[in-house]
Amino acid sequence: QVQLVESGGGLVQAGGSLRLSCAASGRTFSNYVMGWFRQTPGKARESVAVISGSGGRTFTSDSVKGRFTISRDNAKNTVYLQMNNLKPEDTAVYYCAASRLFDFRTYAYDSWGQGTQVTVSS
Repeated sequence: QVQLVESGGGLVQAGGSLRLSCAASGRTFSNYVMGWFRQTPGKARESVAVISGSGGRTFTSDSVKGRFTISRDNAKNTVYLQMNNLKPEDTAVYYCAASRLFDFRTYAYDSWGQGTQVTVSS
C-alpha cells in the first residue's frame, strides 16, 4: 500500500485546462499501476485513465479520450492527469489510486488519495 496525495484541482471555465498531480510515497512506485477516477454526488466512481508502472501502456475512458492524458514520472513518484478542453460534465472529485494490476475497475485498486475537486463552469 502506498500513500497518495492529489493536487491541482480548482475552478476553470469550459474549454480551459488543468493538470492534476498525485504524489506517492515509497520506493516501489514504479511497480504500481496508477489510475485516475472521478466521482460526482450520487454516482459511483468511474475510471478516467490508467497507466502501467513503466508508463508504456495507458487507458483512457471514451468520455475523455483525446482531451485527457495520463502520464507519470517515476523518479518523482508522481502521476499526472493533463485535462484539456474541459467541459462542465467533467466536474467531479478526482481521485488517484494505485493497483497491482492493469485494470480500470475500482476494486482492483489498493490505495486511494483524498481527492481533489475539479469544477468546470459554462
